[in-house]
Amino acid sequence: MANNKALKADAVRAALKQDILKGVLKGGEPLRQDNVAQRFNTSRVPVREALRQLEAEGLVTFHPRRGACVSELEASDVLEMFEVRVALEAHAIRLAIPNMTHQDFEAAEALVSNYRADIDAEQWEDQNWKFHYTLYLPAHCDRLLSLIETNYFHAARFLRVRIAEATGTEEPHKEHQKLLELCQHREVDKAAALLTQHILNTKKSIATDFHRQSRTQR
Repeated sequence: MANNKALKADAVRAALKQDILKGVLKGGEPLRQDNVAQRFNTSRVPVREALRQLEAEGLVTFHPRRGACVSELEASDVLEMFEVRVALEAHAIRLAIPNMTHQDFEAAEALVSNYRADIDAEQWEDQNWKFHYTLYLPAHCDRLLSLIETNYFHAARFLRVRIAEATGTEEPHKEHQKLLELCQHREVDKAAALLTQHILNTKKSIATDFHRQSRTQR
């Protein structure tokens, strides 16, 4: 019985997590336990456990009298997540490069080749994630990859298409090409350094965009 409840809690947590990270559930949106239990045809016990797990991941916040809500992010939170990206992703690519195969390079090359000058911001965001994740998969480190994915989409649900609009698509695309070349040549240190700069360049553009937006709202 206990195992069954744990499995239900895991299923509820996984489904809610995807809805939050994909922006289906918005920041500040209430997560009433009765409604969630009805949606998943379960009792409140696994729902409560799932919400507590999501709270530990920073995706859900419990408020006095209001109950559980989808966590909201400040600009400072998002910028900090770029620093987390550097720590996690630079390490992932160091682990991945020695394991990369011809098939891995083909998959990454296909994503780079599919770039178009007229690509819209939403398509770019999707392509950007797929390219990065393709490079990290050969690390064969599931927990690390899970942390990278959660951190990436935790910020992305706040940013949505703003990354491509703030940075443009041409310069990041060139950096993707160069990063792939370094991976193909097994240049581990240079690839990690370029990836770090690539992420920090995005952070700088987003910070500038936040600052510009805050000035116009005054």
